[in-house]
Amino acid sequence: MARTKKTAGKNVAAEAQAAARKAVSEAQAVARKVAAVEKAAETSEKAEPGTEEKETKTAAAVKNAAAEVKPAAKKAVKETKAAAKTAAKETKAAAKTVVEETKKAAKKATTRRSKKDMKVNAYVEYYGKQVHENTMIADVKKAWKKSGHKIGEIKTMDLYIKPEESKVYYVINETESGSVEF
Repeated sequence: MARTKKTAGKNVAAEAQAAARKAVSEAQAVARKVAAVEKAAETSEKAEPGTEEKETKTAAAVKNAAAEVKPAAKKAVKETKAAAKTAAKETKAAAKTVVEETKKAAKKATTRRSKKDMKVNAYVEYYGKQVHENTMIADVKKAWKKSGHKIGEIKTMDLYIKPEESKVYYVINETESGSVEF
């Protein structure tokens, strides 16, 4: 659901950018028309004296171009503002839902984590002897290291405890086996 909201926010932002690009391109086109008309007006001013008729036509063309520019520019500005407002509202709403979903997920993760943090101590007692599991594991690791292997090579360690023999039998990485006394 969060991905859908994010995607919707991205789509709205992309639409707003597209509308803004369109408005800018329309404004640039109008600006080019105005520049062309102004250039024509300058050219007509440099023309021969007595060409009042040409000047009148040029002035009328400038007025027509200006009349075209104003509505197009206003329309482009309105469209851009509207698209930006819509994008801002939808992005804000999408961000709000993402934040809420993130908070919910964090609460769930915190709840689950506390259940897994249980500490266990295991002891083997037999005929007055008491041995902690960590001691047995450490002894097996020492034996593994003495046999020329590295501790980092251990992927799995299976321990079989026989208190009547005072031994711990082990199988490491499901291939190597041995025993140590405790």
